Amino acid sequence: MRKKRNYKRERQPDLKYGSVAVGRFINYLMEDGKKRVAEKVMYGALDNLEKETKQNPLELFDKAMENVTPMVEVSSRRVGGANYQVPREVRQERKFMLAARWIIEAASKKSGKPMADRLAEELLLASKNEGSAIKKKQDTHRMAEANRAFAHFAR
Repeated sequence: MRKKRNYKRERQPDLKYGSVAVGRFINYLMEDGKKRVAEKVMYGALDNLEKETKQNPLELFDKAMENVTPMVEVSSRRVGGANYQVPREVRQERKFMLAARWIIEAASKKSGKPMADRLAEELLLASKNEGSAIKKKQDTHRMAEANRAFAHFAR
């Protein structure tokens, strides 16, 4: 029997900015179905960015996401009893998800401030090509570059 086809979902834009990217980011930020809390954190972070930099927070957000987005990643592939880390290009849908996850993870690991402030700080650093999320991207790229010899195992 065939597997059910996975249809692309229509993404909902967020309420304040009307941006689909911000709406998706809020959904990744959400924990235990508490969307209002996630929205409060995200909008707080964007307001903080606007106050600090006097720039459009959406442009900073887009720049940060663009800078953190990975081009290649490694995936494990078993060939003849050995596992190889095979570098492969990241699919378009996965790029945004990885970037969002890395930014949220980097902000969560910091402590001492409210989450909105930590998220704003991480977004600002990412827009300047600095910070933990950018380091994660560079590590991923470095790993893919180191395992380039196994690229012929990719499907």
